[in-house]
Amino acid sequence: MEDTSSQKSGPSKDTLGSPVPQETPAHFIHVKLEEYEPTDFSTKELILKKAREVCTCSHQTIITFLCRLFPVLDWLPRYNIKTQLLGDVISGLLVGIVSIPQSVSYSLLANQDPIYGLYTNFFCSIIYFAMATSRHNYVGSFGVLCLMVGQSVNRHLRLAGYGDDSSDSSPLPGNATSAGNGTGACDRSCYAITVALSLSFLVGIYQILLGVLQLGFVAVYLSEPLLGGFVTGSSLTIITSQMKYLLGLKIPRHEGVGSFILTWVDLFRYIQNTNICDLVTSLVALAIIVPVKEINDRYKEKMKAPFPIELLVVIVATVISHYFNFETRYNSDVCGDIPTGFRKPTLPDISLFPSLAIDALPIAVIGFAMTISLAEIFGKKHGYTVRANQEMIAIGMCNLIPSFFYCFASSAALTKTLLKESTGTQTQVSGLVTSLVLLLVLLWIAPLFYSLQTSILGVVTIVNLRGGLRKFRDTPQMWRLSRLDTVVWWVTMLSSTLISTEIGLLVGVCFALLCIIFRTQRPRAALLGKVSNTEIYEDQSTYKQLSSIANIKIFRFESSLYYANKDYFKTVLYQRTGVNPVLLAAKHPRVRARANTEAGNSKSFLGTGFDCLKQAKKRAEKPPADACPPSIDMHTLILDCGAMQFIDTVGLSVLKETYHDYKKIGVQVLLANCNPSIRHRLREGGWAGETGSEGQLAFHSVHDAVQFAERWYHVHQEESKEKQDALLDPEDLNFQVSL
Repeated sequence: MEDTSSQKSGPSKDTLGSPVPQETPAHFIHVKLEEYEPTDFSTKELILKKAREVCTCSHQTIITFLCRLFPVLDWLPRYNIKTQLLGDVISGLLVGIVSIPQSVSYSLLANQDPIYGLYTNFFCSIIYFAMATSRHNYVGSFGVLCLMVGQSVNRHLRLAGYGDDSSDSSPLPGNATSAGNGTGACDRSCYAITVALSLSFLVGIYQILLGVLQLGFVAVYLSEPLLGGFVTGSSLTIITSQMKYLLGLKIPRHEGVGSFILTWVDLFRYIQNTNICDLVTSLVALAIIVPVKEINDRYKEKMKAPFPIELLVVIVATVISHYFNFETRYNSDVCGDIPTGFRKPTLPDISLFPSLAIDALPIAVIGFAMTISLAEIFGKKHGYTVRANQEMIAIGMCNLIPSFFYCFASSAALTKTLLKESTGTQTQVSGLVTSLVLLLVLLWIAPLFYSLQTSILGVVTIVNLRGGLRKFRDTPQMWRLSRLDTVVWWVTMLSSTLISTEIGLLVGVCFALLCIIFRTQRPRAALLGKVSNTEIYEDQSTYKQLSSIANIKIFRFESSLYYANKDYFKTVLYQRTGVNPVLLAAKHPRVRARANTEAGNSKSFLGTGFDCLKQAKKRAEKPPADACPPSIDMHTLILDCGAMQFIDTVGLSVLKETYHDYKKIGVQVLLANCNPSIRHRLREGGWAGETGSEGQLAFHSVHDAVQFAERWYHVHQEESKEKQDALLDPEDLNFQVSL
């Protein structure tokens, strides 16, 4: 679009344009920009080009494809053993030690046997090592995902006729099924892992499809306040679910809407059945672990490695429980027999896919959102690039492949990723070291945890959720920074806690999107004033010592103009300028009709041509007061479009209506600071007019528009004065004097 602030030619007759000044001021620069010719776009050619790129098979393309799919092939040959190996080994060992108790405790959260948590962390670390672009992420069991998996598993256990108590290992009559590994009738534990495997398979399929279809941008819709509120709400739900282990109570596991409240009701209802042994050991473990964890967090920069207090407490508690026989003497729940080695691979149960398809979707979304978020955070911190779509494929494979090896859904784990980064990891080689540590446990050490109390595992789970609960301390600062983000956080947190995790996530996403719509539907709008002796224009209601420009109003609308805020645009424009052109235009025809009626009566009454001439002359010189348009304090309205990213067809219609409405009352409308896309939309939508005066209404800056408006008004006043003088020629004046 050609954009000018004045024209060298004379005034053009343009229904959509504005009068053009006769001459260009000496200090005014004529701006004319020539756009590039748009390149021809052919969908067919684009598809054929992409198809040729994909289908071209050569040695180099195969190597490039494999390196993109398995980034380890790219960075491992350049691995520096001297500078990177030590940090990876130390970090991998420490993370592996911490992962042992957490793997077992999170298994209970997912409603699975402890061995399956070890399987999950072992396989995921190996797969992520080969396919990840992040150097610091740790992928394995994550508390929020384990909670969601456990809720889905428990719901299907009920549908299959299994009891709520984990000791109830037999289905109701008629519900026995055969195990996937051919061991006979499938008990409660077998059916639980069958559901988890099928769920993990679907989660992996979803995530891989999102990555292949290049939909990694979906993660941006899960904002930081939304994710923070969801994690905090899920943390409260997890803590509530673990309280029965700390108290040694056998209460049903509630799922769905209101499970948080119902669980606490049951806790207080059966509080008299508390197992004193479990309660005492839980309190002692909390009293030991929490202070040491706080010391680790406070002095993490001075300490070479955090003290593995969780593993130490688990070992000591296991030894004490074994020698004092807590299981038999005090009826405490223990982990029981944990097998060694690996089980034969199995296939997910396809018959469960229809009922698990919806459950897998939020798990997939939260899984890749947490993974990509953590990967990008540490990628920026350490100066390397993370490919979001490849991360989605990597986390999808970490769920798809392990689903054949008795693993449940996983993602990047926040606490272990932070530990991994703080202990000096350099690459994903540390993940291999962690897998070796877990392999030792799986092959030889796992049976030693037979006497470990489940209450200790509940303590480990609760302690690791402190980070989510600490977000409550950040809400005052968040409120000062952005009240709307704080409301998103609270809405997501409360809905995730009081309703359910899946519905809470959906509510949070919908509410966040509504907030975005609300921000654009009722944006800030202001009248601008000029900073003295500059070309800067700012909000008069925000800054002091701004001068208004005589008879010119500059209006800025700080949002795109589209169908949702079109009415608000007009309303706030009329309020800020103090002029409603629609009401004024509706009033003028009545005044003009009354004036014409009076003129006709006067003509018949006078009856002579001279009297008629004199009355006409008088009306031309001084029209009646009631026939004049109401006086307004502006001749030009300038719309600052600098904050508008786009306008749709409805927004374009609103601009046209605004222009014509103000034109009816003698006010010209100019646009300023339009970006190229808006200029293109204006040109294609016919805003520029049919006579080619397109530059007159869209200026590159507000100052250019102001200068043009002032010059236009000056020329217009001179033309009006000349016309008035021409009406009173000398002959008429002499005739009137002789009378």
